[in-house]
Amino acid sequence: MIEHRATTINLANIIEHHARFKPNKTAIVAGGVRLTFNELNKAANRVANNLKNLGFGCGDNVALSCPNLEYFPIILFGILKTGACAVPLNILLMSREVAYHLKDSEAKAVFVFEGTSNLPLAEIVKNGFDETPSCENLFVMTANPSDKSPFDGAKTFSEFVENQSNEFETQPTAPDDSAVILYTSGTTGQPKGAELTHLNLFLNAIFTREITLAAFDKEQLFGASGMNQLITLPLFHSTGLTAQLLTNLWGGGCCVLLPRFEPEKVINAMRREKISSWTGVPTMYWALLKHIEENNLDVSEMSENLRLLSSGGAPMPVELMLKIKETFAGVAISEGYGLSETSPVATYNHVELAHKPGTVGQALPACEVRLIDENGEQVSTGTRGEVVIRGHNIMKGYYKRPDATREAIRDGWFYTGDVGTFDNEGYLSIVDRTKDLILRGGYNIYPREVEEVLATHPAISLVAVIGVPCKKYGEEIKACVVLKADAKLTADELREWSRERIAANKYPRVIEFYESLPLNATGKILKRELREMEIGKTKNANQNARELF
Repeated sequence: MIEHRATTINLANIIEHHARFKPNKTAIVAGGVRLTFNELNKAANRVANNLKNLGFGCGDNVALSCPNLEYFPIILFGILKTGACAVPLNILLMSREVAYHLKDSEAKAVFVFEGTSNLPLAEIVKNGFDETPSCENLFVMTANPSDKSPFDGAKTFSEFVENQSNEFETQPTAPDDSAVILYTSGTTGQPKGAELTHLNLFLNAIFTREITLAAFDKEQLFGASGMNQLITLPLFHSTGLTAQLLTNLWGGGCCVLLPRFEPEKVINAMRREKISSWTGVPTMYWALLKHIEENNLDVSEMSENLRLLSSGGAPMPVELMLKIKETFAGVAISEGYGLSETSPVATYNHVELAHKPGTVGQALPACEVRLIDENGEQVSTGTRGEVVIRGHNIMKGYYKRPDATREAIRDGWFYTGDVGTFDNEGYLSIVDRTKDLILRGGYNIYPREVEEVLATHPAISLVAVIGVPCKKYGEEIKACVVLKADAKLTADELREWSRERIAANKYPRVIEFYESLPLNATGKILKRELREMEIGKTKNANQNARELF
């Protein structure tokens, strides 16, 4: 009788494959550090060996708090090789938040980078670690490997991997075993951990690469230098992790890591490393174009290597898309769409198909996308509806939250909370978040419609539209505006300009100018914080009014 074994798959196979067949090909560039696939795999093996020695394996969760440095992929793959699940942490979390994430994920260990004077990461994580008795191990990556740990009882990364073998037999894991727990941004309530499986991430990386291949020539795909992906989105975020790191390593390409987005460093890296692909969010593209314009830079020579620019995280204004095409002539620019819960890519403007600015393209292979109304019925072409997704990329569930999982995933469909429309060729446009919808005088106002128009004003650098309380209409439309350097514009001038271009019930009546808008670690505008600031202003105004009488 033939014994049938369950299919096994482990994300670490990605680097093991290339370490075997192209060991000397560069896999990771981070500052002055360059690692080949062979060196990356051996370094991950050393991490895996000591984790196994300490008893870590399938069913255990290990947290990682690290910016875009070589340590991140080394430790990530080391964790995965043991069969344990990685829990990447947002490096901007404060100690109280770190403690919450460690407790909620039931992490038994945490790796943390030392940090800088501006961001003392290790100290912040250590404080959260001290509040979490269930997390028993703290390992610190120091900027200088010869430095000692800043904390008593905590090993440095160098001490952790010291005398460990370069060889390790990766633990077979089932396709449905959890590989990574990514925490959502927590727009409502506490952040929830999306459990993503080895198969989720493996297939999402493969399909994401397949639909972008048409942008590259044969030499870039298979030549000595290969594809060089610049990664400025944080690796603890789903786009940076899957759509960039895993996708490019799966294809045997090189990942060039920058710890943070800075326009000058992005341009320098593109030139120095002959970057062929980069992904950013709209706010990054605005900043990059502004830097190029203000410094009168000639970026035409970059197109010799640069083939694909991608955008995600938030809808890209059409005006911005056109400016990018004008600046980087001949380079493909495409939008994609997804969430942490969808691994993340669900749709993408397939490079080989006609590109439609303002859309996020069509569904990935083996992924279905529908739009439904409030009764759960599919809406007709051109009609707004909530985006629901089914396919290989849907998360296993929210970690230890069965009720939240049942609410989000119904009959196999993940309910995104985003509002979209389909055109007659199946191209999806994301109109807004259901929670961002403004209800003014009984009319639904979609902030993105207003933002699209305001973004075309020559004096505006960045804009976000939110709803604010209004006794007469329930909610009023407010524009939060950041002006370009040296630009001058009054609220009355912008209001009149808007009236000529936006429907009477949609143009912003309330306008406020800001030095900057609150952004998350990926550069996405945090409208929740803007709304909370507005609520705070209202409370203060009411308190002041009471004190007058």
